[in-house]
Amino acid sequence: METSELFRPVGEAELSLIRDSGWRSFPPRLPEQPIFYPVLEEQYAIEIARDWNTREGGKGFVLKFQVESAYVSRYEVQTVGARSHRELWVPAEDLAEFNRRIVGPIEIIHTFVAE
Repeated sequence: METSELFRPVGEAELSLIRDSGWRSFPPRLPEQPIFYPVLEEQYAIEIARDWNTREGGKGFVLKFQVESAYVSRYEVQTVGARSHRELWVPAEDLAEFNRRIVGPIEIIHTFVAE
């Protein structure tokens, strides 16, 4: 099975919920969060985790994970700003199925602490 590598910048609260899942899934979106957006480039995830997630809770994390390529190909890549700011927009109602398509564990690859 072919997989696609994706990244997700998160703060401490979301990381705790992912840890509680056994590093296998992302938590359901809150009512004010209709979209789950994994990103395609590690550097873009770093920018978000370092520059934005640290503002909220003091720490930001970049997660790396693999998803079945055939499944994620249904989502059009969105460019939001610079060419390297590419992400998938997964509707909140699709997140449970998206989680079932994750292959292997979700990994922390970077940690940032507010200065």
